[in-house]
Amino acid sequence: MTAFERDTGSFRDRSGEIYFSQGRIFRTVNRTAAAEYETLRGWCFYDKAAAAGFLVGAQEIDRSLFGGCTEDVRYLIEHPRLDFISYPYEWSFAQLKAAALLHLDLQLFALDTGVVLSDASAYNVQFAGSRPVFIDLLSFRCYRDGEYWSAHGQFCEQFLNPLLLRSICGVPHNAWYRGNLNGVPSAELSRLIPVRKKFSKNVLWNVILPSRLQQAAKAKDIPATAGGMKKLPRHVYRRMLATLRRYIDGLTPAGKEAGDWQDYAENNSYAPDEAELKKQAVVRFVREKQPQCLWDLGCNTGAYAEAAIGAGARRVVGFDRDLASLDKAFHRAREGSLPFLPLYLDAANPSPAQGWNATERKGLEHRCNCDAILALAFIHHLAIGRNVPLDWVVEWITGLSPRGLIEFVPKDDPTIREMLAFREDIFPDYSETAFENALGKRTRICQVETVSRTGRKIYVYEKA
Repeated sequence: MTAFERDTGSFRDRSGEIYFSQGRIFRTVNRTAAAEYETLRGWCFYDKAAAAGFLVGAQEIDRSLFGGCTEDVRYLIEHPRLDFISYPYEWSFAQLKAAALLHLDLQLFALDTGVVLSDASAYNVQFAGSRPVFIDLLSFRCYRDGEYWSAHGQFCEQFLNPLLLRSICGVPHNAWYRGNLNGVPSAELSRLIPVRKKFSKNVLWNVILPSRLQQAAKAKDIPATAGGMKKLPRHVYRRMLATLRRYIDGLTPAGKEAGDWQDYAENNSYAPDEAELKKQAVVRFVREKQPQCLWDLGCNTGAYAEAAIGAGARRVVGFDRDLASLDKAFHRAREGSLPFLPLYLDAANPSPAQGWNATERKGLEHRCNCDAILALAFIHHLAIGRNVPLDWVVEWITGLSPRGLIEFVPKDDPTIREMLAFREDIFPDYSETAFENALGKRTRICQVETVSRTGRKIYVYEKA
């Protein structure tokens, strides 16, 4: 009998749980959800939704394989393993918007076949490369004639409100969402929205009025439900979803979408021939190592990730803290259908383990699955930009993967001179010698190549 490890983040769903075993992903269907599952399976709903690209694949297998099988477990389902599990607070505006549209498109598809979603959790959406996909098979149930969208409030707090926070208020959702795993409460967002914006029809109906109804219900100690209201015809339910979809599809970040580094690929201290040297170093590294999963730290707009994929990297997960750059990287991935997932990361403050018992949402280090690293023009942003000791930066990066390609930028490079222009240079230990010592004591340095006239060097390393 195969040993199964329960996913600590799946405990909230009493209809079934997620388990891992030998690199495979399984879902149980418990007794309470069996009848609904059987009905939708009989309608071929799951197969049709998967074929349409909305839903992750699923295959029923012998439940006797399940090591924790009890009478309560009626079915065992295997899903294809996704490359990387990410969270809404790690998505750019464009990614959260794509996830919201996927959720609404899936609801419209389901409603047309007599099915609805019982919840609207953003954590039920993941990305397969740049493509959003819904992963919770047991969130579906049969439509009940005249019912309302019971998860509307949850959808707004986990999808719409974070988008409006950026679109109306100009505030990125990432830090807020990370601090409140349930998203952005309507009552809090409504306090931030300018008065002139509150009278927008979509804002009024999806944020302001629901917030006031909830507050009124709370004051009277009664549930804010649709109980006692007239039945909602299915075509009106559908129109509500379609209207919200059109509204979200038109949302854009407030103001000029500018970032510190989004134009770095075009405007940097490299001459054109030097940029090509750097790209070719990446291509050679990838062709030699043939990584299954490459992490690109400081991916910017994804130019080197794309080059790595072209050289044979099976998939790339990129990280950057510049949100405008991430949106460009995401659009690059979508337009090229690349197996590339760019995510938000402040490397000096990476996503921690959090949620219930600090195990519900895993920290970055517990999701690390890469076999190679790119860290181009990256380490000086931590060592000088964030005052992290150079030795610690090298230790962290080399701890992520058994091999990698790291760029060292010397102090007399224009980029670092600019970083130090208005602050004291308190970094006497930031030097090429110190970097090589830090890298050499942890790995075997396989190759060193100078890629700029200012002395930038690229190091290829392997762990013993």
